[in-house]
Amino acid sequence: MKALPSDEEPVEPACNYDLISEIRELADRQGVLILAHNYQAPEIYQIAEKIGDSLELARLAQETDAETILFCGVDFMADTAKILNPQARVLIPDPQARCTMAHMAGEQAAIDLREQYPDAEVVSYVNTTTATKAVSDICCTSANAIEIVDSVDSEQVIFLPDRNLAAYVSRFTRKEIIPAAGYCYVHDAITRESVDAMQKLHPGAVFVAHPECRPEIIDMADAVCSTGGMARFCRDASVSSFIIGTESGMLHRLRSEVAEKKFFSVAGICAPMKQITLEKIKACLTTGSGEVVLDKSLMDAARVPLERMIEVSKTRQSRSFRTREEIRKGL
Repeated sequence: MKALPSDEEPVEPACNYDLISEIRELADRQGVLILAHNYQAPEIYQIAEKIGDSLELARLAQETDAETILFCGVDFMADTAKILNPQARVLIPDPQARCTMAHMAGEQAAIDLREQYPDAEVVSYVNTTTATKAVSDICCTSANAIEIVDSVDSEQVIFLPDRNLAAYVSRFTRKEIIPAAGYCYVHDAITRESVDAMQKLHPGAVFVAHPECRPEIIDMADAVCSTGGMARFCRDASVSSFIIGTESGMLHRLRSEVAEKKFFSVAGICAPMKQITLEKIKACLTTGSGEVVLDKSLMDAARVPLERMIEVSKTRQSRSFRTREEIRKGL
């Protein structure tokens, strides 16, 4: 990952508008709801009805009355949609689009840690497999992780799979956080050197980091936000340029929603996210391939921590971003 060599922004690839139109026609005719995560390629934004972060999309998947959901994202996201809406048919254009972090510290890690800390509750990041969720007490997203941890009764919390998000949460709670060993390879690869280089190129820009970044990167940030929080923070901030410390695909949403401001990425790409293509989406709609099929008992077990998370989120207001001063004070 290298800082951009100048103030010039990268040119977005040209979209195949005929294919986009064909996909939208197919989806509309079939009554398919297309959801897309923020990290998708820009052309996917053109065919998605809703774009958002994990929490936003989980709520949409639960509440929709659409008979078919086509999920443009990685495996755990499509699985989550199926778990929360088991009556719907859920499709993923590429079933091999697997989140590496979700498979780093899974079901067995949760079981092993629970044996070591029998009084601890297990908080499972939504970026986990269905089997991991099934042995968890409650789930969380990067937007609500702090509030979720504070909501559990136990003073010890097993947090998996992301060690960096666990470290971030520990700044804001008195509970003992017991982290697993997983991490997001995109956020974990952001370095002081890459941030410094970008700040030298854009000295007036505000650095906004994702909570999956390493602790030393969190310390450099002017604000720390979930992806959904980034859109709100950048829109409302008085400054006009931002260095974004999350997967570079987020810049597409920011440039679309906050077009009057400038955004520069200091992160790489999530390769599994980019496995979703317009061609695969068309094939999925045409043939019905990529349907998510999960064991019913496993789904039922995994639904409990997911629904518990959503209920807590309704009663506890999540702080989707925190400023540097708030981070330093642990507020």
